[in-house]
Amino acid sequence: MKGDFIVRTKRIIAIVVSCIVGFSAVSITSLALGTQRTIDIEEGVDVYMNGEKLQMTDVSGNPVEAFIYNGTTYLPARAISEANGKNLEWDGDKGEVYITDGEIKEGNEVSNVNDPTAANVAAEADKYYIFELSDNVNRTHVTYRNRYGIELSADLYTPKDLDSSKDYPAVVIGPPYGGVKEQGPGVYANQLAQRGFVALTFDPSYNGESGGEPRHLSSPEIFSEDFCAGVDYLGCLDYVDREKIGAIGICGSGGFALSAAAMDTRIKAVVTSAMYDISGMGTMMDNDARRQFLDGISQQRWTDFETGEPAYTRTYPEDAPLDELPDTITGLDEEWWTFYGMKRGWHPNSGGSFTNTSMLSFSNYALLQHIDSISPRPILFITGDIAHSRSMSEGFYAQAAEPKELYVVEGAMHIDLYDDVTKIPFDKIESFLTEAFN
Repeated sequence: MKGDFIVRTKRIIAIVVSCIVGFSAVSITSLALGTQRTIDIEEGVDVYMNGEKLQMTDVSGNPVEAFIYNGTTYLPARAISEANGKNLEWDGDKGEVYITDGEIKEGNEVSNVNDPTAANVAAEADKYYIFELSDNVNRTHVTYRNRYGIELSADLYTPKDLDSSKDYPAVVIGPPYGGVKEQGPGVYANQLAQRGFVALTFDPSYNGESGGEPRHLSSPEIFSEDFCAGVDYLGCLDYVDREKIGAIGICGSGGFALSAAAMDTRIKAVVTSAMYDISGMGTMMDNDARRQFLDGISQQRWTDFETGEPAYTRTYPEDAPLDELPDTITGLDEEWWTFYGMKRGWHPNSGGSFTNTSMLSFSNYALLQHIDSISPRPILFITGDIAHSRSMSEGFYAQAAEPKELYVVEGAMHIDLYDDVTKIPFDKIESFLTEAFN
């Protein structure tokens, strides 16, 4: 392919369907299109190229406009590229937009943006959110890199009436262990954005739509770093108050959020909901049991090396949720499958499992070794009175230093705190964060 400009994104369809590419300046002199034309934006509507107003249309010939939102200028990519004599094409498999002046080489499965079926792909992706977005909330797909250079795919939730001249409190929200941003984190963000918070949800590194190879890897250090990277992103938004950024961790992300706060003092408050400490297995076994557990995983490394890729087995169905659970799923598995395996919480990117050797690092990495050092920043532990994980919240509440609070939701089991807005105590979360930030 002869290409002049490539835009890479895990949310490629958001760009293709909307036909926009964002730029941070309102006057662009190069555009990386092999030209030296100047493009000026007037009042976020009219676009002039070399002094002449462009008449921009979509694939159906309907007028389209440039606009400025939250300090970022958005240009209709198709209209701009065609005005420069270029073609705009996209590769959904690779997640790339191509602005070219040549033909696609044979063998590259690339569809032209004019393909009418492309308009259906964004809706296809959005239908997998397990909740309805509030009419009072904007959701924007964003990407940014963590400290290791891994590109994270995230959703930014803001109040519909956001005033970019003001400073807002913000939270970064992590998913349950094996979950993705379209599930529980989005439920929390959707509610908190209605309450005046800027909320960022993300897919952990190596998982969902985020980058990183090999796929489905799990790492205590990197999953904690993903929270810190979210703080990086939020703190560089003009309308976010850097002194009012908190972290919310659901299930396994509760441990990662606390770990991140212990090493990142920019996190001013932490909320855990139905928390798990995934690294707890390293301290819950005696040496003989630990050795036996790790021996099988260690031996697996030989096989992974010989095959050239780590072994991975998906837990939950990939193509569609189950209509009902088989009788063979019992005990605690029944609770997990009720959420992840059925329509309630199923998502194609949420397999509920990681590479077979992922637990090696967790066995040697104590996520919450320094939980008492988070003080004087406050921690709110939320659990359910019938949650199987209740003892874990209570145990780490005891280990944390003041200020801290344990909030027990009556009638709530573990997975209820993923998505049940009638049981998740959003009033309490709002008041806790507001007090922590003031």
